Amino acid sequence: MGRIIVDIMPKPEILDPQGKAIKGALPRLGIDAFVGVRQGKRFELEVEGEVSEDDLAEARRAASTLLSNPIIEDVVAVRRAEAHQ
Repeated sequence: MGRIIVDIMPKPEILDPQGKAIKGALPRLGIDAFVGVRQGKRFELEVEGEVSEDDLAEARRAASTLLSNPIIEDVVAVRRAEAHQ
């Protein structure tokens, strides 16, 4: 069974209150290396057999029409999943 990963992030100009909350919590856990956090979404789409170019095209179409809100989000990646994921 093949798997496709779709990553979606808020557009840079959109406020990200979840990312801001995470950034504020990190120093309280002793994690000080990061100057910014943005939280996005990840989808895993499964197909029968190996992932084909047609499957990737369908995943891109699903990502742009259903999985994301194009007004406030960008589809940043549509790719085959690594075998070890």
